[in-house]
Amino acid sequence: MATTCCVTLLSAISAVADEPAAPPRPPVQLTDEARRIHAAALLIDGHNDLPWRLRELVGGSLDHCDIAQPQPKLHTDLPRLRQGGVGGQFWSVYVPAETDRTGTALRDTLEQIDLVHRLIARYPDALELALTADDIERIHATGKIASLIGVEGGHSIQGSLGALRQLYKLGARYMTLTHGDTLSWADSATDEPQHGGLTEFGEEVVREMNRLGMLVDISHVSPDTMRDALRVSRAPVIASHSSAYAVAPHPRNVPDDVLALIAENDGVVMVNFFSGFIVPEAAKASAEFAAVRRELRAKYGDSAAFEAAVKRWQNEHPLPAGSVHTVVDHIDHIVKVAGVDHVGLGSDFDGVPRLPDQLHDVSCYPFITQELLNRGYTELQIRQILGGNALRALRGAEAAARESRR
Repeated sequence: MATTCCVTLLSAISAVADEPAAPPRPPVQLTDEARRIHAAALLIDGHNDLPWRLRELVGGSLDHCDIAQPQPKLHTDLPRLRQGGVGGQFWSVYVPAETDRTGTALRDTLEQIDLVHRLIARYPDALELALTADDIERIHATGKIASLIGVEGGHSIQGSLGALRQLYKLGARYMTLTHGDTLSWADSATDEPQHGGLTEFGEEVVREMNRLGMLVDISHVSPDTMRDALRVSRAPVIASHSSAYAVAPHPRNVPDDVLALIAENDGVVMVNFFSGFIVPEAAKASAEFAAVRRELRAKYGDSAAFEAAVKRWQNEHPLPAGSVHTVVDHIDHIVKVAGVDHVGLGSDFDGVPRLPDQLHDVSCYPFITQELLNRGYTELQIRQILGGNALRALRGAEAAARESRR
C-alpha cells in the first residue's frame, strides 16, 4: 500500500511538472510608503513553530541556541523578528500526534509551554508574555514582541477538560482542535473521518474553550469539524495557519462555504505560507502526502526515524515554491468571499520545509504589506490584515467568556 501511495504522488508531481508554467511575476519592490505603513502597524502572526524546532535542534536547551544572534538554521531569530516588524506572535506548543498513542501528549505539551516561558524569561528586553488583547497592545507599545501561546492539536489534552483548563492557566490562548490525526472526538483534515465532524465531547470542548476565553482554532480539521465548531462556538473562531481551498485545493485549506460561516462568526483565517498549501499545482500533489506520511509512520516506529524519513522524502520530491504574490492571492480570495475583516497572517515559520520567494523567514513580512498596497488595499485595510483582525477575534473570545460567567 505504501508503494501505491508513493506511485500516486509521484504521478501527481510528474503531472505538475508537465503542465506549462505560468509566467513568473516580478519580485516585489519595497517603497517608503509600504515601510511607513508596516512600521506603524501591529503585526500579529498566528503560528510559529520555533519551540518545536528548538526541541529538535538542541533538545530545548536555550544555552545552545541564542536567538538574539542570527540563526541560519532557523526561520526565526530576534534580529529578523525586528526587521520583519512583528508585534505579536503566537508561539506554537506543538507535539506530534503520535504522542496521543504513547500517552505523553500532555506531558510533552507542558514541556513545550515551559520552553516558551523560558524563552520569554531569557529575552526580557525583547519578549513578554501576553494573555489578553490589552496585553498585546500594551507590550507592543513598549517596543517588545507580545508573546502568546497556541496549542497545536487537541490530542494535547488527552481527552481531559481539566487538562484544557490547566493549559489555559499556563497561558494557552488558542487550541487547534486536531493536528494530522483524527481524534476520538474530532475529525482531522488529513486523516480518515470517523465522526462526521465533532462528537458530543468535541462540542463540549468548544463550549469550555468559549467559557475560558480560549480561541477555537480550526486549522488542521476536516470541513465537517470546521462547520460543527462554527455552529457550536459563541465566540469568534480562527484558523491560525490555513489558506483558501478554492485557490489551492489542499485539505488543510478552508473551503468557500466555511469562509462565509467564518464571516458570520466574526472569525479570522490566518493565511499559511507553506508552498505545499498555497501554490495550486503543489497543493494538488502535496495533498497526497498525508497518505504517504501515514505509511512512513507505520514503517518507522521510532519518532526520530519517522521524521528523518519524512524530511528525506520531501527533499527528494521538491514542490514549486510560489512567491509573496501567491500568499496575497489567498488573502485576496478570502477578502472576496468573507470580507477584509476576516483574514490575517499565520506563517507557519519553522514548521514547514518550503517557503515562497520573498517570504523565506520572519524578516520578510514587509513584502506582504507592499503587495497589498500594490493591489489597492488601503492603509486601514492593511492594518486589519496584518493584526487588527486577530486582535478583534481575541477580544471577542474574551467578551464571550465574560458573558458566559454572568
